[in-house]
Amino acid sequence: MASSSSAPLRVLTGITPSGTPHLGNYVGSIRHSVRQSVAAGVESYFFLADYHALIKVQEPEKIQRSTLEIAASWLACGLDPERVTFYRQSDIAEITELTWFLTCVTGKGVLNRAHAYKAQLDKNIAKGEEPDADVTAGLFMYPVLMGADILMFNAHKVPVGRDQVQHIEMARDMAQRFNHQYGEHFTLPDAEIDDAVATLPGLDGRKMSKSYNNTIPLFAPRAQLQKQISSIVTDSRAPGEPKDTEGSALFQIYQAFASAEETEALRKAFADGIAWGDAKQVLFERIDREVAPLRARYEALMNDPGEIERILLLGAEKARKLSRPFMTSLRHAVGLRNLAAGRDGAGTKAAKVAKPSFKQYREKADGLFYFKLLDARGETLLQSRGFASPQEAGRTIADLQAQRGAALTALAAQLEPVDAQQAQAATEALEALAEATSNTQGH
Repeated sequence: MASSSSAPLRVLTGITPSGTPHLGNYVGSIRHSVRQSVAAGVESYFFLADYHALIKVQEPEKIQRSTLEIAASWLACGLDPERVTFYRQSDIAEITELTWFLTCVTGKGVLNRAHAYKAQLDKNIAKGEEPDADVTAGLFMYPVLMGADILMFNAHKVPVGRDQVQHIEMARDMAQRFNHQYGEHFTLPDAEIDDAVATLPGLDGRKMSKSYNNTIPLFAPRAQLQKQISSIVTDSRAPGEPKDTEGSALFQIYQAFASAEETEALRKAFADGIAWGDAKQVLFERIDREVAPLRARYEALMNDPGEIERILLLGAEKARKLSRPFMTSLRHAVGLRNLAAGRDGAGTKAAKVAKPSFKQYREKADGLFYFKLLDARGETLLQSRGFASPQEAGRTIADLQAQRGAALTALAAQLEPVDAQQAQAATEALEALAEATSNTQGH
């Protein structure tokens, strides 16, 4: 079955500024995401989730410092603000407004099942405390804010770890509920999990994490990097004794940076009984070879916070070119409208103005997903072919809304045959839909 190919795939990545970036962040997210951001046909959104940071960090200076460090880290690692949309969450006012819209369609039962909330309840109960002790509304509502982050830009894919998949499923649920209530506005996002992306062990062998205090800062000075690598916990086997790669934090970290040939060489050295001190030196040199050029760029950025601020504000302006008109459309959809618009000539009650619309549905007979473009009278102007998923159908709707008449030819494979008269009527309907949206800005 054919799928839409004219519109780029939107991929959204959020980073919470709650600490200093470490090697685990680099191999688990930064390196891979930067590489993916330059792939053909991909439209990438990267944001600093500083509203999310407020849930767990109440130290203003720490949030400011972490925001600076994380922005500098991503830029130093090659994120190109000219090619991606790189912004600070708190600079997009529409995200908090959308959070409220989604709050009004999200069931409390859904939020009760959120992993972070349930973990805090279990922790309190285990301590014999009230279940909701120290549970803020921010922690409870975290999934709704995350849903707004994703749905604001109608992201198709959201790269996350397996522990975050639930949040993407919740965002899908919010989108479906809103679409059912107010019409098709949101694309249903999918979680993207790349099992090839490494999860690094920390200094003590557990997963590298700030909560375990076992991290190696990504851009630690060279001498500090060497000192920390030297402190990685190893067993007591002496030089000359064969050493196991299985379960070795040192070997796993090396593998995340090295080529296949380099990895095999160290594996052989382990079997031959390399001394732990020598193995740590090999690891240090391999990491430093990759990180040193990036460290220089990072230090330059950290010494020029004004440049980072400029980049983030430009990114926010780029993002708001999408979020502002989209929020206007959503405000109109829920009834927050210009009271002077759409009045009939005789009375004072505002009349409901019919306009073209998309209707998305699933056929029970074949299990496929379809959509129609209806004119203001409810007559069908366009009928799609079947799609295997609602995301593909939604993506084609987004293409039509964005490109209007220009998209009809490009998307012919996704539509039932359209004659010239239908094409003209569909084009006019799409233009009317766009105009109706723009006319709601007088709120």
